[in-house]
Parts: sequence; structure tokens; C-alpha cells
Amino acid sequence: MSARPRTLAALVLGLVLTLLVGCGSDGSSATDRDPGDPISEEEADTLAGLLHRDFTEGGADFTVTAPYAEDTVLTLTGEVDFRSGTSRSQAVTTFGDGRPDDSRTLFATTQDLWIGDVPGLTDALAAAGRPDTGYLRRPLSSTRADGTASLVDVLVQLVPRLSARADDDPRAFLERDYTWQGQTSVNGQLAVVYGFGAGTTVTVSAEDRLLLQYRTRLPDQTFDVTITLADHGPREITLPGDTETALAADYPTVAAELGF
Repeated sequence: MSARPRTLAALVLGLVLTLLVGCGSDGSSATDRDPGDPISEEEADTLAGLLHRDFTEGGADFTVTAPYAEDTVLTLTGEVDFRSGTSRSQAVTTFGDGRPDDSRTLFATTQDLWIGDVPGLTDALAAAGRPDTGYLRRPLSSTRADGTASLVDVLVQLVPRLSARADDDPRAFLERDYTWQGQTSVNGQLAVVYGFGAGTTVTVSAEDRLLLQYRTRLPDQTFDVTITLADHGPREITLPGDTETALAADYPTVAAELGF
């Protein structure tokens, strides 16, 4: 039986998106290789430990960009605790038609999402009997009740899945079509780029072999999602407390009015 790598499963637009990542450097000069060349055994070892290195580091700052419509980009900027699967971020949608940016504060675990700093939310909750409450909390999902996709949910689930509690089997990466794609620089760090499948790329620091960037095309979509990691290290993220959080299920009218 052939070895199979651990996948980074993320539910995307109602489908299962399998994210197979990996990157490394075996010390070969870039001039000795052409983009599309297969990876080496040493690189396969690097690939096999990539996600576990994120877990071992503890966390990282991250930026996620998703240009999901013409001149419209959703950007999440924040930090993630890879060990607990918890994240905190600012979600900003920018529009190219002159509309002001739309901004939200997000907290997420592997199961739930907190949404705050929404215009009108505090007043609406106060009118419903919950004064001084700034966050609505609901379960994470990839689709809403009407079957449409929630891109925010998809992205906050994607980030913590760039980690694993153990190394993968290096043989798995040799058996699949992982390729060397060249060198680049990310936030001033020399990095190596590897590709897999239809346009998925992974960029890893040539110095410490940490994941710097992951890019993939979402199924049935025309845009790429790009996740950039920086400043790897332990993170401690404190979730909003019960007194400042209301369950969306307890306030369906407020949630519906504000698009939750």
C-alpha cells in the first residue's frame, strides 16, 4: 500500500478542499534546476515536517487575501495559535466602486466564530435586552441555511489547518507530483517555491524551513486565496467573555438583520 500524506481538509463552498502542502531546499543551486523539476528526497523530508513545524512553533501572524469579485477583496489580518486552533483577526472588505471599506473583528476556534465591531450590533443587542454586548457567536460552517457559501467561515477554518501534531511520511511527497518552482522573497526572507496540482503553490523560508505562504484556487472559483505567515512563535489568544458575547441562535432577528 502506498503512503498517503496528511491532508489539510477545508470545507469550501460546500465542497471538501484538500490542501496538500510542502516545501524545502536541498541546497541545490537554482541555476541547476528548472521550474517543474521533481522534488528531491531531502525536500520530501522537509515537506513531511512542514505542518508539524508550524505546530511546534506555536503560532504566527497571518494575512489572508481573497479577491472574490471584480475590484473586491476580502482580507483577514491577525494571529493564530496553531496548538489550540484559535485565531483573532480583522476582516476588511475593500471595494473598487467607491464604497467605504467594510470591517469586522473576528475570533474563531475550530468550532465557533465570534463577530464584533459591526455597525448597529451593540444597539440592536441592547434593545433586545443585552446591553454592553459587542459580539455574536455562532457555529462555524461552510454553507448557510440557504446553501450559499460563507467565505469568512472558510478562511478562518483554513488558517489553523496549516499545522499538524506529527510529521507526514516523506514517501508520500515523492509519490505525488510535487515540483520545484524557483526562489523568491517573502517579507524580506529568501524562500523556495513548490507547486502541486492545478496552481497550488507553497513558499517556505530557505533559512529555517518555515511556511511563509500558501496559495490555492478554490473549487469552481476564478480567484486564488493567499495565506501569508510571519513572526512564527507562541500565541495566547483570549476569546471574548460571556458578558460581552451573545449567541446568534438566541437572537435570530438581530442576526438576520445584520447578515449573520
